[in-house]
Amino acid sequence: MTQAAGDRRRIADDMHGFWAVIPAGGAGTRLWPLSRSSSPKFLHDLTGTGCSLLQATWNRLEPLCGDRIMVVTGVLHEATVRAQLPGLSPANLVAEPQPRDSMAAIGLAAALLERRDPDAVIGSFAADHVIGEPEVFAECVREAVVVARTGYVVTIGIEPTRPATGFGYIHVGDALVIAGAPNGRQVRSFVEKPDAMTARGFLDAGEYHWNAGMFVVKASVLLDLLAEFHPELAAGLRDIAAQPARLAEVWPGLTKISIDHAVAEPAAAQGRVAVVPGRFTWDDVGDFASLASLLSDAAPVPGLKVLGEVDLVLAKDATGVVIPGSGRTVAVLGLDDIVVVDTPDAVLVTTRARAQDVKALVDLLKATGRADLT
Repeated sequence: MTQAAGDRRRIADDMHGFWAVIPAGGAGTRLWPLSRSSSPKFLHDLTGTGCSLLQATWNRLEPLCGDRIMVVTGVLHEATVRAQLPGLSPANLVAEPQPRDSMAAIGLAAALLERRDPDAVIGSFAADHVIGEPEVFAECVREAVVVARTGYVVTIGIEPTRPATGFGYIHVGDALVIAGAPNGRQVRSFVEKPDAMTARGFLDAGEYHWNAGMFVVKASVLLDLLAEFHPELAAGLRDIAAQPARLAEVWPGLTKISIDHAVAEPAAAQGRVAVVPGRFTWDDVGDFASLASLLSDAAPVPGLKVLGEVDLVLAKDATGVVIPGSGRTVAVLGLDDIVVVDTPDAVLVTTRARAQDVKALVDLLKATGRADLT
């Protein structure tokens, strides 16, 4: 047996009873006007590979758990998700009546799977992330599952490559001694997005990972911890799982909170969270600057990235990213680090340096009665 075949066999043996949960929500407002509430970024092909971010997530997880994949999305996107994922069982697609943040979405999946299998281990992986090195990713998830079976909430922390200020961080502690998981470490704490100087200190210290929002945990452990920290939310989720017909009745009253704030942070303070380092490339495609870094230069214009039909872009002495989405020609002359997004009903022109601020335009549209564009 080759080493590769042996690795695949070991992963398969350790992944029995493991379910992947894909929370597919959020409007991706920093990628407006390409990403909208009606057509969020996870439904788009943002890397030029021919598949959406959601489909790429499915393709990455399916070899690990087969059809044991549950997707939680909004009712507005249910039909599109079904169309994009023909292999998804109807019983494994959960449609939220309205957004209640990540804890409710992941918690509902956990409650449903807990009823199917009290020993189920779930892994939550966002629908809109770009991840490389699938073999490295698979081995990392395998280790996380092994650690999760001992009762920990496990997060996969991305080893930082730069002092990023757009991500939260995980402060890594002592090594754990768990057979089959040599890289498992205790989590000391979760840290909010830092300023530039603090981020540089984190990178230099070597004790911090980026928080990518990936969690692996036994479904029952997650819900029991939630019952400890937010008992009404846990009770509501388990009630819906027991009586799915009550979803529309119970869901609007659930606490709107992220899984980080609801469970991960308080559990870490009690020493109940572990981390497995993710030594694979990762990007959350959070804005157009991030998106540009994932695209290749558009020949014959060095330094210019194009997502879409290259023939629709006319450029000279220009760098940055252009997304022609209306069918008309976009011309750029003598501009550096430009961002141009052309859609049928809106055009965005900004710079890569201001890409994080695009969300402010979405807020302004809503405030001025133009929510139809968001």
